[in-house]
Amino acid sequence: VQLVESGGGLVQPGGSLRLSCAASGFTLEDYAIGWFRQAPGKEREGVSCISMSENSTWYTHSVKGRFTISGDNAKNTVLLQMNSLKPEDTGVYYCHLPRVDYWGQGTQVTVSS
Repeated sequence: VQLVESGGGLVQPGGSLRLSCAASGFTLEDYAIGWFRQAPGKEREGVSCISMSENSTWYTHSVKGRFTISGDNAKNTVLLQMNSLKPEDTGVYYCHLPRVDYWGQGTQVTVSS
């Protein structure tokens, strides 16, 4: 099992980024996958999750209407489209497979002018 995040970077407030979580060793559509983030000095928090088999998604209140999670079965990848980014969205974003409590290595997102 492996999850590899990519797509982070530095962006100005109001900008957009698209994060990818590429899976190997299992088929993403069979499991729920979550995105978490951790800001400096703060606890890790859930941002969004998706279950492609159940066609369901969840977002934490602070990102509703700005972030969109989706799955690309052909690429075995989960995407997190982040629009209208705010400085408080800054942090390391992690992909998580709850079934076996597996975490990716994370990708840094910095929103700053």
